Amino acid sequence: MMTQEQCTHRNNVQSSEKPQVYKVGIYGWRKRCLYFFVLLLMILILINLALTIWILKVMNFTIDGMGNLRITEKGLKLEGDSEFLQPLYAKEIQSKPGRPLFLQSSRNVSVNIVNNNNKLLTQLVTGSTGFKARGKMFEVKSTSGKLLFSADEQEVVVGADRLRVMGAEGAVFSKSVETPHVRAEPFKELRLESPTRSLLMEAPKGIQILAEAGDIQAICRSELRLESKDGEISLDAQRIRLLQLPEGKASTSSSSSGTRQTVYEVCVCPNGRLFLSQAGTGSTCQISNNVCL
Repeated sequence: MMTQEQCTHRNNVQSSEKPQVYKVGIYGWRKRCLYFFVLLLMILILINLALTIWILKVMNFTIDGMGNLRITEKGLKLEGDSEFLQPLYAKEIQSKPGRPLFLQSSRNVSVNIVNNNNKLLTQLVTGSTGFKARGKMFEVKSTSGKLLFSADEQEVVVGADRLRVMGAEGAVFSKSVETPHVRAEPFKELRLESPTRSLLMEAPKGIQILAEAGDIQAICRSELRLESKDGEISLDAQRIRLLQLPEGKASTSSSSSGTRQTVYEVCVCPNGRLFLSQAGTGSTCQISNNVCL
């Protein structure tokens, strides 16, 4: 057991010692580094906020859209000039009411129509070399809906009231042409020509060639043949001229010694050939039939 003196001495020792205090926190260089990083973070936040505000200002971000791009109930509305670097997929493209739609490209502008399997059905290409269209059918209609031009694999239809060919060489057809009316422009000549082959005009109910204020000429190198199988050939005119017909020569015994006559009669050989014979008091065809031999 401890004596009273020992207890008194221990209490005096404990009372003489001061209590220890422990500091909690960051002090010294650690505290300065922390303040530096906090300040740097605040500066970065301010710079980021300023850049964001600048981008919003430059790009013209609004509640309705960005810049010239507006988001509406019907879709996207784009005002001004725009450049697309990748393909554009849209259901409908239309201009502003009363304003034209302008498409421009440094190479070509292509419009493709594909099916569900991404197979090309219709294609429209405009480039530096020309204009190309690909599809099963091509149609051009007027504002009233009248068909002006149509083309497919079977036929090409021109629905206009008049087809005008302005080329100096005219129109060239490698196959047959079927039309109810061929007419030249007023005060212009109409010429049907086949330079190396034959020219055939055929109609089941007849062919009419009419020149109301001019002449009709039929010129050939070989024979010109007029044939009517079931009807007749009529020459209806005030004057009919048969030029360069051969003249039959009468025998010396039957020839007259008078002056040369200027009146002839037209004779026909059994083979249908025509020739002239000097007219007399009677028919002289039998006397001058040497042309038929």
